[in-house]
Amino acid sequence: MKNEELSIYIENKIKGFTHMPNNYYPDSNEKIWGKPIIGYSRGDDPLYRFIKQDIGGFYWTPLDIFSLKYPNLKVGADELTVISWILPQTEYTKTQQRLERCFPAKNWVKSRIYGEEFNDLLRKYLVNILIEYGYESVAPAIYGGWNYKKSLKYGYASNWSERHVAFVSGLGTFGLCDGLITKVGKAMRCGSIVARIQLKPTLRPYTDYHEYCLYYKYGTCKKCINRCPAGAISVNGHDKIKCRKYQSQIITEHTKKEYNLMSSCCGLCQTQVPCESGIPIKSKG
Repeated sequence: MKNEELSIYIENKIKGFTHMPNNYYPDSNEKIWGKPIIGYSRGDDPLYRFIKQDIGGFYWTPLDIFSLKYPNLKVGADELTVISWILPQTEYTKTQQRLERCFPAKNWVKSRIYGEEFNDLLRKYLVNILIEYGYESVAPAIYGGWNYKKSLKYGYASNWSERHVAFVSGLGTFGLCDGLITKVGKAMRCGSIVARIQLKPTLRPYTDYHEYCLYYKYGTCKKCINRCPAGAISVNGHDKIKCRKYQSQIITEHTKKEYNLMSSCCGLCQTQVPCESGIPIKSKG
């Protein structure tokens, strides 16, 4: 297949996978995720090197993780493409989450648990498909060695960030709460794989890391500050320590007691805000 045909093929496979039984909750006929969007970036995009330098030496570039899986292959970063996708929350889940003030809605917690299981299956599915076609591939987030580390500059950080990958791949920019604002909004999950394949990178329709955030662009909004029950969001940004403390000490206990589910996810800052379901527009007046 030609490169353009490959891109269409991959996108159809990702979209088609969301119609499979795995994208439904095990206890209902309700979908977990809505229609995905997909982006591509070059393995040698300078932003990947910048992110590694900015976050810390432990962070993987596409070549780093590809070389870990295929140590005997002599491959240049320019031979790699990163395939990134966004899985938006359904309208029903967002509606339920909007009603909450201190704890996540049950559906939101379920999407974090079962939705990420689906995301992992999608990662494996794409890797296997591309390998069958002769394109070596790896899914960093489920590859051995993926973990959380301590960044000297940012504190809590992972060695492969799906949100940063989506940013490089033209899918969105970051908000005040550190969530990624995309054309389908901030209420979503994202995933990616790295493949030895040549695909046209997605044009980044932005030049700034925070371009879609109303606060950073215009000094307005700040709705996510009021949505945070932990007081972890301010005009200075996202306090990861406060956020994680609330999640681990308060949310985990609540979801276990009320929903009989084990999760520390919160996500209140992702709904009932202008960037919930799309790129926000500055209000008139």
